[in-house]
Amino acid sequence: MAVITEIPVDAQIRELAERRPFLSVCFDLIRRQPLGAAGALIVVIMIAAAVLADVIAPYDPVVIVYDRIHLAPNLENWLGTDQFGRDILSRIIYGARTALFVGFACAFVGATTGLVLGVASAYFGGYFDLLFQRVMDVFMAFPLIILALALVAIFGGKIENDLVLVIIAITIPFVPRCARVVRSSALAIREIPYVDAARALGYSHSRIILRHMAPNVMAPYLIMITAFVGQAILLEASLSYLGLGVQEPTPAWGLMLAGGAEEYAESAPWIAVFPGLAITLAVFGFNLLGDALRDVLDPKLRSQ
Repeated sequence: MAVITEIPVDAQIRELAERRPFLSVCFDLIRRQPLGAAGALIVVIMIAAAVLADVIAPYDPVVIVYDRIHLAPNLENWLGTDQFGRDILSRIIYGARTALFVGFACAFVGATTGLVLGVASAYFGGYFDLLFQRVMDVFMAFPLIILALALVAIFGGKIENDLVLVIIAITIPFVPRCARVVRSSALAIREIPYVDAARALGYSHSRIILRHMAPNVMAPYLIMITAFVGQAILLEASLSYLGLGVQEPTPAWGLMLAGGAEEYAESAPWIAVFPGLAITLAVFGFNLLGDALRDVLDPKLRSQ
């Protein structure tokens, strides 16, 4: 008589997932998360523009052409020119590099630091957790832009590189926000028996935090990263608009707004409209992607 071996349900699901074509999986995700797919498309276009800026940009973004000042959008300059005759489309394309570099650098460093501190706070507990959370409360009491402005004022005279200064000023306010979210998830993980087993085996605190607890809070960590990228882009644009971010002639969307948003709002509105639209689409795209990622990674939302 033949012996029938029962295959575990998880193995069956894994086998079916491996058999499905990649395109089929992509179309299924697009059908389930159309807004997330739209956000991912915006992000992909933005990344492609930043990577291929040297190829697709029609003009040099920093070359001043005095005989082409304030040209309205035309066949040669699709988005017009600014008060220095520079092509706005080229500056927007190159500005994507500045926005993405600042966005990803601030989001990754801030979220990763918050991940480690949040898990450590939940793991040690007691007075360490109490004191750490009160320090985080102090940082979170200030709006992001206010805290970023204060950090620029503090470090402005000590850091000469304006891009590094902007990254530091934006990264630090992200740390307590990620640490608070990660800590809430890590508190439940701390009570799982395998953490006690790791302690009983004599593993160091750093190993338990980094290798046993941190990997189990990756879902909120990844969601926070996508949310932070959009916020970092907006904060960088705000600081540049106020004259505290990157400086000329570096192409940056906030700097483009500062250069002509108010003075030429009536005579040459395209100088402010198109950079503002680029900022809006970038933040909108990352927010949509973050919401979709949250729905996919959160098992409670996925089951509904």
